[in-house]
Amino acid sequence: MKIYTKTGDQGMTGLLGKGRVFKDDLRLEAYGTVDELNSVLGQVRAEGLDPATEALAARIQNELFVLGSAMADPDPAGKFYDAIGDEHVGELEKAIDAIDAELAPMRFFILPGGTKAAAGLHLARTVCRRAERSAVSLSRQPGGSVSASVLVYLNRLSDLLFVMARVVNHRAGVEDIPWKGI
Repeated sequence: MKIYTKTGDQGMTGLLGKGRVFKDDLRLEAYGTVDELNSVLGQVRAEGLDPATEALAARIQNELFVLGSAMADPDPAGKFYDAIGDEHVGELEKAIDAIDAELAPMRFFILPGGTKAAAGLHLARTVCRRAERSAVSLSRQPGGSVSASVLVYLNRLSDLLFVMARVVNHRAGVEDIPWKGI
């Protein structure tokens, strides 16, 4: 099977189960940003993580692939539309709580940085927030249905990526970088 199909040469692509749309369609922007987030996480994993964080990042990458499929399915009755559910959100919340229990309470705003992996996780968090904004925009347009669980998942994931960045620094003995204000 060839990697190129030539079916997108006129600026259109196919959605799961429903016709073709232009490549600048908001749905493609939303799930393309999820794909970008997945790539950022791949870069972070290439930096090297402790085993627990590595396993969590690998699970998230797999879930993001599923989430992208859910976003590519515009039909609420479609096969992939509800592929991300409450159980996925619940697992993110469990991970946030477990990591947060290891960290000192925050007493100040922090700047992204520290180790390369932590900086990458902060970048992933910001890409996740952009994916969430795109998904919300999509959900607000006529015919732009997005599973409610997808929106909650992206919101919770950005929180998880934040605490993951903090714990990566903590485990490496690197302090959070305090924001000093103006």
